[in-house]
Amino acid sequence: MSAPDVEKTRSGIGPNSVLAPFRHETFRILWIATLASNLGGLVQSVGAGWLMTELTDSYDMVALVQASVTLPVMLFSLIAGALADNFDRRIIMIVAQTGMALVSLALAVLAFLGLLNPWLLLTFTFLLGVGTALFNPSWQASVGDIVPRHDLPGAVTLNSLGFNMMRSVGPAVGGLIVAIAGAAAAFAANAVSYLPLIWALVRWRRPAPANPLPRERLGSAIWAGLRYVSLSPNLTVVLARSALFGFAAIAILALLPSLAATYVDGGPMIYGTLLGSFGLGAIGGAFINARVRARFSNETIVRFACVGFALSCVVLGLSHDILLSHLALLPAGASWVLTLSLFNVSIQLSTPRWVVGRALALYQTATFGGMAAGSWCWGKIADASSLSWALVLAGAALAACALIGLRLPLPKFESRDLSPLNSFNEPLLKLQLQPRSGPIMVMIDYEIDEADIGKFLSLMADRRRIRIRDGARQWGLLRDLEKPRIWVESYHVPTWIDYVRHHQRRTKADAENAVSLRALHRGAEPPYVHRMIERQIVPLKENLILRDPSES
Repeated sequence: MSAPDVEKTRSGIGPNSVLAPFRHETFRILWIATLASNLGGLVQSVGAGWLMTELTDSYDMVALVQASVTLPVMLFSLIAGALADNFDRRIIMIVAQTGMALVSLALAVLAFLGLLNPWLLLTFTFLLGVGTALFNPSWQASVGDIVPRHDLPGAVTLNSLGFNMMRSVGPAVGGLIVAIAGAAAAFAANAVSYLPLIWALVRWRRPAPANPLPRERLGSAIWAGLRYVSLSPNLTVVLARSALFGFAAIAILALLPSLAATYVDGGPMIYGTLLGSFGLGAIGGAFINARVRARFSNETIVRFACVGFALSCVVLGLSHDILLSHLALLPAGASWVLTLSLFNVSIQLSTPRWVVGRALALYQTATFGGMAAGSWCWGKIADASSLSWALVLAGAALAACALIGLRLPLPKFESRDLSPLNSFNEPLLKLQLQPRSGPIMVMIDYEIDEADIGKFLSLMADRRRIRIRDGARQWGLLRDLEKPRIWVESYHVPTWIDYVRHHQRRTKADAENAVSLRALHRGAEPPYVHRMIERQIVPLKENLILRDPSES
C-alpha cells in the first residue's frame, strides 16, 4: 500500500481532497487559530470603512481605507520576506500579531473617546497593514515547511477558504457590532481576535533548519531575492499578471462601503451582507478550485475569472437592485479566490525554499501595490464622475487583464525538483581564508568539439542565468585563441562565504544543466575549476588615474 493510501486509511481523507492538509496537526491548529484572527480583521475592516463614511462624504477618502491597508504590504513586504528567509519565522509572526493587537487596542480606545478623524483613522489602518506585511511572507513560506509539496496547493486553497469563510460571516458580524455598539467595539473585537493565533504560534515548536552559514545581511538578502525573481521568467509573468488583476479587481472592495450607503436604508448591516455575499462566492471558488485546476490550464482559469469579475463590476455599476447586487458579488468572490490562490501556488511551486519568503513577498508587493493604486484610482474616478462609471471602467480593465494573457500567458505549475542538490563540498584550500575574504574569481575549463559548439552555447546561456540568479557577478565565457577547443567559464563572487552560499543554492533541477555540459566535455579529466582570490597591488589613487574613462 502506498504512503498516500496509508494516510487516507488512517485519516479518512484522500490525498487529493481539498481537506488533505488537515492530516498535519500543526497546520490544522494554526489554520483554526487564523480563523479567529481573520474574523477580527474583517470586523475591523467593516468598522473602519463605515466609520470613514461617517467622518467624511468623500468617496476618495473611503476608498483610501482599503489603500491604507494594502499600501504597507507593497512597501514593506520585501523586507519582511528577507527576514522570513533569514530568521525564525515563528518569532516574526508572533511579533507581527502582537503589534497588530496593540494597534487595534489603541484604535478602539481612541474611537471610544471620539478622538478619531479621517487621517488618524488612515494612520492606524496603515499600521495594521504594516503588521500584515510583516506576518504574511513568514506565514505563507511556513506553509511549505508544515505540509509536503503534494499538499501545498490544497493548503494554500484552505488558507483562502478559511479567510473567505470568515469573509462570508465576518462582515455581517461586523455590521451588527457597529450597528449596536459602534466602531470602537469592532476595533476592540479585532484586538481580542489576535490572541488565539498568538497562543498557537507560541505553542508551535518549529524545528530550526540546519544551516552552517551565517545569515545574509538584510541589503544583500533583499538584492538576492530581487535578482532571483527577475531572472526567473515564470515568476515575472505571475507578478505582472497579479499586479494587473489586483489593480482592477480591488474596485469592488474599495467602493463597496460607498455603494452600500447609496441603497435605501443602506447602513453597516447592508455593507456587511454585501461583503458576506462576496465571501460566500469565494468559499464556492475554494471548493471547486482543485477540480477546476485538474480540467483547465492556469491561463484558462485566470481568463475566465477576469471575465467573471468584470461582469460582476458592470452589474454592480449599472444595477440599483440590492438583491441583484448581492448575487453579482458571488462570481466576483469565486473569481477572486481562484485567481489569487493560483498565483500564490505558482510562486511557491516555482521557487526553492531558500528564497521562497522573498519571492512571496515580491508577489505580495506586486498584488497589493496594484490594489493600493487601484483603490486610489477608482476612488478618484468615482469622485470625479460616479460610482457606476468607476465600476464599469474597472470591469473594462479586468477584460483587458484577460486579453493580456494572449501575450503573457501564465506558466504551468513547476514540476521540476527545486529541493537543494546538496552535492557541494568545500574544497581543501592551501591558503587560510576568512568567510569575508574576497573577491573570489572562479574559472572552469571545458574542452568542446567543433560540432558541439552550438549546443554548448545554448547550455551556457542557461548556465549564465542560473549563475547570476544565484549570486554570481561578471559572468563571462572565453575561448582560447591558440587552442580553440578550450572554453573557459568565469565569474566573480564578493567573498568566500558568498561562493559557498552560491553553491548551496543549487537545486536538483539545476543539475540537469551541469550534467549536459559535462557530457559535451571531451577532456580526459572532468572540467577543471580554478578558484582564485584577487589581490590589489595598484594603490587606489593610481588605480583611479589609470581607470578607463569609458567605465565611468
